[in-house]
Amino acid sequence: MVRKIRNSAKALIINKGEMLASKINDNGNIFYIMPGGGQETEELLPDAVKREVAEEIGIEVEPKALKFVVEGLHGETFHRVDLVFLCEYIGEIEKAEIHGDGNQIGFEWLPIENLANIPLYPSKLRSQIIRLYHNEITEVYLGDESLE
Repeated sequence: MVRKIRNSAKALIINKGEMLASKINDNGNIFYIMPGGGQETEELLPDAVKREVAEEIGIEVEPKALKFVVEGLHGETFHRVDLVFLCEYIGEIEKAEIHGDGNQIGFEWLPIENLANIPLYPSKLRSQIIRLYHNEITEVYLGDESLE
């Protein structure tokens, strides 16, 4: 079997010391991920971020800069490359039709100072987001998410 590579455009949305995350329930296991998803053919990554965030949580954002790259080599039928963009929060979209992922049960603003203790995945992003928030040096390429 040949595995395909799938680009996933993700949004890091920070506002007032918190980051917006999708809340997931996987058979009773609650965790968080950044909103976003697969890039479509002939779609630029920033456009994919905007579309996915609007679809999943009904929020308008403006992608500002690519901050992190994390790969998922195992656990899925494809090789996933997450491209995480720092986004400016614009606001809620009136009358948005939410089409969240199958296990998505909502979204929450998570305090950045507590990210080390929150089940946010990929987990390699937790410390890097805290560092970014404090204007410290961060890594861009974080490698395979399963290798900690």
